[in-house]
Amino acid sequence: MTESQLTDVSLSSSAASRILKILEKHPDKSALRVSVEGGGCSGFSYKFDLAGKQSGDDIVLSKDGATVLIDPVSIQYMEGSTIDFVDDLMGQSFQINNPNATASCGCGTSFSI
Repeated sequence: MTESQLTDVSLSSSAASRILKILEKHPDKSALRVSVEGGGCSGFSYKFDLAGKQSGDDIVLSKDGATVLIDPVSIQYMEGSTIDFVDDLMGQSFQINNPNATASCGCGTSFSI
């Protein structure tokens, strides 16, 4: 799928910049894959992987030259979310600000709807 078919998931400039920086060190990879899996302390968890190519049914999100791939099953749990990269006193991490999450864990990678 194309970005225009993507509902309302967005990518921050900070996340786009970090994705490009990571991909510089992995020339065989072209995108960050974000998925939602069952499990985690709050019910669902986000998974981040580097991808070498997209699958035919992937939803593609692009910003500032960075590409994120999301599978159709995961996108339904991410409606309205923003994928961000945060660098603060607690450390560096990709974070997903999901308005649909009714609870989340302290680490920020697990949530429930």
